Amino acid sequence: MSRHYECGSDCSDLSSYFNRCNSIRVEGGNWILYEHPSYRGHQYYLWQGEYPDFQRWMGFNDSIRSCRFIPNVSNYHGQYKMRIYERGDYQGQMMEFFDDCPNTYDRFRFHDIHSCNVFDGHWMFYEEPNYRGCQYYLRPGQYRRYSDWGSSTSSARIGSFRRIYHRF
Repeated sequence: MSRHYECGSDCSDLSSYFNRCNSIRVEGGNWILYEHPSYRGHQYYLWQGEYPDFQRWMGFNDSIRSCRFIPNVSNYHGQYKMRIYERGDYQGQMMEFFDDCPNTYDRFRFHDIHSCNVFDGHWMFYEEPNYRGCQYYLRPGQYRRYSDWGSSTSSARIGSFRRIYHRF
């Protein structure tokens, strides 16, 4: 029998439970999985279902070291609202969004988003247009620089984003 770990809430360090994560079964809710402990590194959004290998959760490898439960997104009926900025500390051109954006350059005329303020709802940023590439989970709060939402690179490139309401 293979080793497994059952998780029902946020866990900042899964390292003591397993070395590699070869498959995942989500029995309920929405989750963000992280490549490194303390909710760092590549992020992966998962919802109820089975993921037999890391490619199924759009993973870059089989390393999962922390996880976070996203509370009640399927029951959220409020308005989604977010402001994005071309520079850090809420400087430069600003745009306000209430819905999904499959291509930020087409709407914003910039490839980089350096700061944002999420007023309502939960959102997912993607490095590439059409919801592809590295994912970054944002819950309500202030993000003064792109590293605040967990960008593991030195790039503020965001190609698309969408609201999290149940599953994609």
